Amino acid sequence: MAIVVRFVDRDGHVKERFLDLIHVKDTTSSTLKNEIMCSLSYHKLSVQDIRGQGCDGASNMRGEWNGLQALLLKECPYAYYIHCFAHQLQLALVAASKDVTEVHKFFKTLNFIVNVITSSSKRHDQLQDAQIAEISHLIEVDEIESGKGKNQIRTLQRPGDTRWSSHFKSICSLMRLFGPSCVVLTDIATKGCTSSQKGDAIFALNHAMSFDFVIVLHMMKDIMGIIDKLCQSLQQKSIDIINALALVSTTKILLQKLRDEGWQSLLDQVVCFCKRSDILVPDMNETYKYVIRTRRDKDNITAEHHYRVELFIAAIDSQLQELNSRFNESVTELLRLSVALDPKKSLNVEDICKLATTYYPLDFTEHEIHLLKLELRHYELDVRNHPQLKNSSTLSELCRGLHETGKAGTYPLFDRWIRIILTLPVSTATSERAFSAMKIVKTRLRNTMNDDFLKSCMLINIEREIANTFSTNKLIDDFSYMKQRRAQLKVRKVNI
Repeated sequence: MAIVVRFVDRDGHVKERFLDLIHVKDTTSSTLKNEIMCSLSYHKLSVQDIRGQGCDGASNMRGEWNGLQALLLKECPYAYYIHCFAHQLQLALVAASKDVTEVHKFFKTLNFIVNVITSSSKRHDQLQDAQIAEISHLIEVDEIESGKGKNQIRTLQRPGDTRWSSHFKSICSLMRLFGPSCVVLTDIATKGCTSSQKGDAIFALNHAMSFDFVIVLHMMKDIMGIIDKLCQSLQQKSIDIINALALVSTTKILLQKLRDEGWQSLLDQVVCFCKRSDILVPDMNETYKYVIRTRRDKDNITAEHHYRVELFIAAIDSQLQELNSRFNESVTELLRLSVALDPKKSLNVEDICKLATTYYPLDFTEHEIHLLKLELRHYELDVRNHPQLKNSSTLSELCRGLHETGKAGTYPLFDRWIRIILTLPVSTATSERAFSAMKIVKTRLRNTMNDDFLKSCMLINIEREIANTFSTNKLIDDFSYMKQRRAQLKVRKVNI
């Protein structure tokens, strides 16, 4: 478990520092919480000073009652959970959608199809030849236009859990190359060198040419196309809270709209695609037959009900539930009110005071809130017209400008507010860099490295900005002093 702290230094600069790396054998919420408490205590940091927390979406982290988030909130009620932007949201949403059995089976099949077709350079060449033949045919029948930059030869992309948007790109690539992919699979199934190659190709082709696979292919393309913009925004090194919050809201609205109004449009697209690819379309009014017989068979559920309710709606609900758990109403309201501090927007005194009284009542007394209102009146006339501060585009720039111009001392309560809000979001850089550094430092040849030495090496690797300030001569002098100190302690012990 890597622990990263985010804070604002004395000069108004936002800092993220790698604090500790802890080897936990028991990943229960209580154990993780105790380890975090011990680490903070060791570094002389108070739990009561925490104003935000972010972690990944594992069940032991996000539990409403006994998860790590809830346990930390019991210790400090103002440690509001803000989605950890370092954690790949699209990966979490893909995992949530896999709770639907058909979607889980789809991604398994998708990965298998891509592996069969791209496993050798020969098959890759066959895929390119099939694309060229398809493009030539479509140009002849005037279904597509030719021109510079159009109809590029592409390849299939493999979905990877550690790559941003890889699942969405893999789905789009297969839809573009569905025809050529089926041609290659058919060729392998009839002309394969071994029985295993033929068997794999037949298995992949049978699943690819099924209605179940095609409808999930189109469905996940629509769903992941909506959430892709949000995921791309959250992976940026510098997170814009305002734009990220707006994208969260629009993503939920678009998913809900797709759930309410998108079924018929999706079904029409799938039917058209199946007719073009010679795929059998089932009668939606007939009873759906499950592979595993259960009590649902007695209910005579139609095929349309199965595909619309048990697949389409269930998959979208899993996405909405995941987004709501990561960006719940209280956190969304907290971020929305924090927008009132944005230097590019007009100052909203009421929202700022509401933010203080609702979310941080112990940080601001009633008297300080009254003084804050008076400060904001002067601030609006003074800072907003200051030649050096009026052009601040972000909250962090404003915080630095207040300290550079000495205005932080003039408006201490407002400066305190900015510091609290700046510590809320956790950006991508530091925490993901910690785990990347661990893979670099502790390789297969150095797998016997103990945890303390690994943590020290990672600290130097990650915090290079600080490590570069130490000169070689100073390090030699420090080691020399340590040697002398040990010798003195040893002699003193003998004399005693």
